[in-house]
Amino acid sequence: MSNIYTAIDLGTDSIKILVMEKTYDNFNVLTAVNSPSSGIKDGEVEDIKECVTSVKKALKKANDMLGIKITKVIACVSPKYCDMDMAIGSVDVEDYNKITGVDISNVLKDAIINRIDDENEIVTAVPISFTIDDLENIKDPKGMKGKILETKIVLSTVPKEGLYRILEVLKLSGVDATDIAYTSTGDYYAIKNNKLDKEAGAIVNIGETSTNVAIFNKGIQIKNSTINLGSNSIDKDISYIFKINIEKAKEIKETFAVSMESYADSNDIIEVNLEEKTKKINQVEVSKIVESRLTEIFKLVKNEIKNLTNREIRYIIITGGLSELAGFQYIVDEEFGFKAKVCNITTVGIRHNKYSSVYGTIKYFDDKLSLRDKKVTMISTESMKSLINTEEKVINNNTNIISKVFGHFFDN
Repeated sequence: MSNIYTAIDLGTDSIKILVMEKTYDNFNVLTAVNSPSSGIKDGEVEDIKECVTSVKKALKKANDMLGIKITKVIACVSPKYCDMDMAIGSVDVEDYNKITGVDISNVLKDAIINRIDDENEIVTAVPISFTIDDLENIKDPKGMKGKILETKIVLSTVPKEGLYRILEVLKLSGVDATDIAYTSTGDYYAIKNNKLDKEAGAIVNIGETSTNVAIFNKGIQIKNSTINLGSNSIDKDISYIFKINIEKAKEIKETFAVSMESYADSNDIIEVNLEEKTKKINQVEVSKIVESRLTEIFKLVKNEIKNLTNREIRYIIITGGLSELAGFQYIVDEEFGFKAKVCNITTVGIRHNKYSSVYGTIKYFDDKLSLRDKKVTMISTESMKSLINTEEKVINNNTNIISKVFGHFFDN
């Protein structure tokens, strides 16, 4: 049976919803939605009512495209205020002859159980390694023999208040959060491979109003920082200099400008209709503005990477919708050199970096289930049949209370 997963990312500018089916080792897109958002800023819910309205609209688009109703999602949350620490767990194996996913869930639970306080909530608990009796540095102990199973994990938490508001919005919008994950975790899993899993590097996501810098070591996030500049800063620059509204400025950035002045065409002109006259904007002029702001953001990113870690950074991957700007790799090369690359999602149906967080979050969740030897599908059996047989849709409205989400490390 196929596994069907749904991930949602509540961004400042847009809400991304991705539904994917995993058959054997292949992930296939069933639907992808990019819908305008409101009531959200920097990954935080500022206005619950507005946010619920925009989430419902995004869900309706996804439901209409699928022909079924989405009732469960993996929620992508901002790592902006995250705190990371090490934790150790140890349990007696239930059956000496074979360590199972149950034993792995138990040892992770033991590492976590006394680390939850009144102010913060756990988002991720990523195993660094396992130890079976005296055998160390095991990545996946399933199927091995032993009496005592131990683990060392990186435990990450965020303040409860902001996280609970996101979960409340989802609940009021008609969906349950099966699990939660950082957008940065999703970004990493979107480009994860065996080489990156052995090295230290940085994942940079340029969002609408902020830029997130996450440090990963051997596939595990260990540090995080947020810069209060993003794609919207460029829109404001263009709007101010050319005296045009912010919506038009954004359109010009996305469809006309290039990332570096030297790659712009001085003969390429766009006309903008104003109330009293028509304004002509040269591609070189607008690209100079874009390049200036991108250069500033990248300098801040380099400083943040230095402040976050003394490790040798072997890779820098840059993602986010802005990274789709024409000529973006050229300015990345200019500022960072050969170590830095622009994220490149090649999966049919989501060939755009704005989907990197939701795409990778689904792969992360699947990897998490695999370690625990579990399978989950996020639509009902009836809905699964309707996808296959295109019969009249029967919806399973079985929902969970919000508090159940916080058993996700133990249940998933």
